[in-house]
Amino acid sequence: MDNTIIKKIEEGFYKKRPEIKVGDTARLHLKIKEGNRERVQIFEGVVIAIKGSGLNRNIVVRKISYGVGVEKIVPLHSPMLDKIEIIKRGSVRRSKIYYHRGRVGRKALKAGDTKSIYLTDEVVVPTEGEGEEQAMPLEEEALEEEIVEEVVEEVEVTEEPTEETKEE
Repeated sequence: MDNTIIKKIEEGFYKKRPEIKVGDTARLHLKIKEGNRERVQIFEGVVIAIKGSGLNRNIVVRKISYGVGVEKIVPLHSPMLDKIEIIKRGSVRRSKIYYHRGRVGRKALKAGDTKSIYLTDEVVVPTEGEGEEQAMPLEEEALEEEIVEEVVEEVEVTEEPTEETKEE
């Protein structure tokens, strides 16, 4: 089958995600359906592997929960994945850090030298009210400037020497 056709179909399903690497501490916002309700659950852990390419790209995130290691394999461009936040960037020398599975305690969470960063795929879009609020102060400032100019002109006109100031 022709790969160009597949790529054109997949283009519509890609989501804007931050550049995620192995060793990063990531916070995944996953959509969970319970009956007819839908909520967002946060899963925070270390990325220990990235598999696949294109639309089939998966990340494996591991965390320690109550002394038990928990791993989630999440498709990167899935509609189930609401948002990704990268909290720390760890430096590792391998593409898969499965050796973290054998670690216990504080060593299980650390991936090399970590740097505190914050990356997210969330795009801040102003709502209708926010855009108008920014325009209003500019108009008010222009009106204030006109009023100040008028007041200054009036003061200059009315400041004629009076009898008291002439005597001094």
